[in-house]
Amino acid sequence: MTGRPDSAPDPWALREHVEGYLTEDDVLVATRASAARRGSAPVGPGAGAGLRFLAASTAARAVVEIGTGVGVSGLWLLRGMSSDGVLTSIDIDPESQRAARQAFTAAGYGPSRLRLINGLGLEVLPRLTDGAYDLVFVDAGTADQPRYLDEAVRLLRGGGIVALHGVLTAGVLEPDASDAATVALREVARQVRDDDRLVPVLLPLGAGLLAAVKATPHA
Repeated sequence: MTGRPDSAPDPWALREHVEGYLTEDDVLVATRASAARRGSAPVGPGAGAGLRFLAASTAARAVVEIGTGVGVSGLWLLRGMSSDGVLTSIDIDPESQRAARQAFTAAGYGPSRLRLINGLGLEVLPRLTDGAYDLVFVDAGTADQPRYLDEAVRLLRGGGIVALHGVLTAGVLEPDASDAATVALREVARQVRDDDRLVPVLLPLGAGLLAAVKATPHA
C-alpha cells in the first residue's frame, strides 16, 4: 500500500486550503481591506507566506520590492526579514505608498526599516547598487517582467533570490493566447529557466510565484 488517495484532490479545495494555511492578523486584514477599497489586488495569504519564507530563508537584510501597493506584500516581507533589515519599496502611486506607510507603522515598522521610493520601477532600479540585495520581489508591470528580471539579477548578491508574482495569469495556460502580457510572462519564465546563473522554481501560490536563487560564482 502506498497510502495515496484514490483520486486527486479538487484543485479549488486545495487552493483554498493552501491560502488559508496561515491566517492574517488584524493589521494585514485591515491592509487587505484598504487594497479592496482602492480596487487593487495584492498578493494573497499563500503568496504572502511564500514571500515571508523566502525572506527568512536568506535572513534578508536588504530587500527591493517593485510594486508597493498599500503594503500587503511589504508586511509579509518585513515579517521574514532580519530585525535590522531594510525594505526598499518602489511604486508610482504616492497615495498608495502613504497608505502602505500607515500599515507598516501600525505593524510596528519604523522609518529605519523602510525606504519608500515614488517612481517608475525601471527608472529607479538602475540607481540601486549592484549585488547589494538579498531579495528582489516584482509585482508590477506584467509586460515589463523580462526587463525587471534583468535588473533584479544585477541587484542580487550571490545566493540572493528573485521572486516574480503573477506569472500564471493573463492567458499563460491558454496555448492560443498571444497578447503582449502573455507573451512577456512566457518570455520571463523562459529566461529564468534557461539562465545558468539561476536556480528556479515555479510555485502555484496566488497568481503564480516564480522564484530563483542567484548561484554563487565558483572560485
